[in-house]
Amino acid sequence: MFYAILAAALVALDQAVKYLVRTGIPLGASVPFIPYLLELTYVQNTGAAFSMLRQHTWLLTLTSAAVVLAMCWLSLKGFFKNRLGLFSAALVLAGGVGNLIDRAVFGFVTDMFKTTFMDFAVFNVADCCITVGVPLLFLYVMLYVGKDEKKEGGDDDAAQLPPDGR
Repeated sequence: MFYAILAAALVALDQAVKYLVRTGIPLGASVPFIPYLLELTYVQNTGAAFSMLRQHTWLLTLTSAAVVLAMCWLSLKGFFKNRLGLFSAALVLAGGVGNLIDRAVFGFVTDMFKTTFMDFAVFNVADCCITVGVPLLFLYVMLYVGKDEKKEGGDDDAAQLPPDGR
């Protein structure tokens, strides 16, 4: 339940920041945020990361929806068995839902965080969730998925031995 609340809170934070940017900053304009690190710049991104596939918003919307549905299904089926898996799933789900809302409602994703110390793509809270969540999800899969099944298989073999062990 905690991880569902975390995902919902991150989606709410993402949508609140995007709303404040859309209503408070003119399109393309910037305002200082964290000196020498970040400024808030209102950008409408019809593409994916780094504005890739910007002519295919419908494909990105379908992909986002598929990822969100897959994460929900895996979560409900109990695929994520520990805190790392549940946390990474919550992050990926929150990021997917946050950007999916924008794509479905506006036809673009609202981006706002622009680094001032280096040239980098403008991003949002949902992007941060995805950027942290996906590598953690891969780490979870590499470290934990299939390990329980192997242990259980070993126990089954031992259970089939006669009492004298031969």
